[in-house]
Amino acid sequence: MNLREKVAIVTGGASGIGEGLARRLAQEGARGIVVADVQIERAQAVAAEVGGLAVRCDVSQEADIQSLVAATVARYGQVDAYFSNAGILGRPGGIELEDALWDKMWQIHGMAHVWAARAVVPQMVARGEGCFVVTASAAGLLNIVESAPYGVTKHAALAFAEWLRIAYGRKGLRVACLCPQSVQTDMVKGDGGSARYDGILTPAQVAEAVMQTISEEKFLVLPHPEVLNYFRGKAQDYDRWIGGMQKLYAVHAAG
Repeated sequence: MNLREKVAIVTGGASGIGEGLARRLAQEGARGIVVADVQIERAQAVAAEVGGLAVRCDVSQEADIQSLVAATVARYGQVDAYFSNAGILGRPGGIELEDALWDKMWQIHGMAHVWAARAVVPQMVARGEGCFVVTASAAGLLNIVESAPYGVTKHAALAFAEWLRIAYGRKGLRVACLCPQSVQTDMVKGDGGSARYDGILTPAQVAEAVMQTISEEKFLVLPHPEVLNYFRGKAQDYDRWIGGMQKLYAVHAAG
């Protein structure tokens, strides 16, 4: 799908991958770029740079997503592309982490995509054209040893993106799922943890990979190409792959 003269919403657009996507959309010639984030001042700065509109949006609230889409339609007439990108890292840990953190992860990495699709996909399908991009993570394909809630909810994000592509991919909706490893964002602390091993990319590099995948109408966006080999290895010998992840978990647990 060519995004020139199209209208796009980017959640989590005030920084990191979202900021990179907003800038790349401007280069693509999008006629409307809506930068959505809870950090409204940073969102306004990005929107000013790309000539777009900043909207405060907490994607863990369906009402906020509905208001975001309504504001976009009021300004630009429709939504052609939705980049469901907002995410949080939370804290390292597993089953001992409190329910409130798990719930927040489910809302932002799971239900936010559902609520966004509910708000924009029917209109896209009715027009016979639209683009919906979910930011999952390589953790959605491979899991991550540091954080159970992050790995589990990113799996959910990938599964929902798959379902959208299955259900609407022959009705004009282009669905892609972004699965990078470590990216230079506010979420990356220290050396980047287990996701750093194949390099830490810039948001601009990730945004370029997204646009390339959209143009090719493919599903998986893999800015780190090594992820595909890991995913294939996982599918070929699940038990061996789990054994390798157990070793990696032990290394990180030991500090």
